[in-house]
Amino acid sequence: MKVLKTIEELQNVRKSITSTVGFVPTMGALHDGHISLIKQARNENDIVIVSIFVNPTQFLPTEDLDAYPRKDEADKRICEMCKVDYVFMPEISTMYTSEEVLIKAPNKSYILEGRTRPGHFDGVLQIVLKLFGLTQPTNAYFGKKDAQQLSLITQMVRNLFLPINIIPCEIIREADGLAMSSRNVYLNEVQRKDSLLICKSLYTAASLIGKNELNSNVLKQRMNDVMSTLDVEYIAIVDRDFNEIENIELKNSIILVVARFGNTRLLDNIWV
Repeated sequence: MKVLKTIEELQNVRKSITSTVGFVPTMGALHDGHISLIKQARNENDIVIVSIFVNPTQFLPTEDLDAYPRKDEADKRICEMCKVDYVFMPEISTMYTSEEVLIKAPNKSYILEGRTRPGHFDGVLQIVLKLFGLTQPTNAYFGKKDAQQLSLITQMVRNLFLPINIIPCEIIREADGLAMSSRNVYLNEVQRKDSLLICKSLYTAASLIGKNELNSNVLKQRMNDVMSTLDVEYIAIVDRDFNEIENIELKNSIILVVARFGNTRLLDNIWV
């Protein structure tokens, strides 16, 4: 495995590759969710590139950029164990030579996550587009937990005619059901226990759907009942183009939840 720090190093490596490339963009602090993406990329491509970069443009001024967990040495060891070929770990000054905004996210970036975090998806799409330009992957791997991000990246690739396959990957959960996230480390013992109500609410909705309850308002109310003790930011039921829907459309719907635990926001979802 080789660690690359500069644009020139990555470009030179990419020029020498003539086979399939799997790319996994991350912000580091790797956990089993990231590892699942890397392993899938390893199984499906000749070469695997992982980027580790905490992207400042997707953080709002009030958010946790400075506190975001950074575990560079541990991350490199994890990548090596997963048989990654190249790890790209640039500095901020390498990826951003000016404050110019290269791409604006579409209108659907201003709902749900974008309503709470205006400009967040501009930063996400900007860095992903830069990384796609550098790595020119055959396949790029993203977790379904960040469902709105996944949808917007897929739309960007389609709109810009990029020859990249976006591969959605299943959510990886802790043994007790909590969706894995680098921000889970922020939770204290009480918050960690309370956080399980998020996945419990989603399982409740899935159970009701299994009994043919498809009305979105009914499902939301039952989920709110489960999470009555939490600071729930939103529950949304949308189709896979992120249009709100009054009734579940089987195999074309996503149920999304965001709740706050102090300064920590946790998001989760199920695809139905």
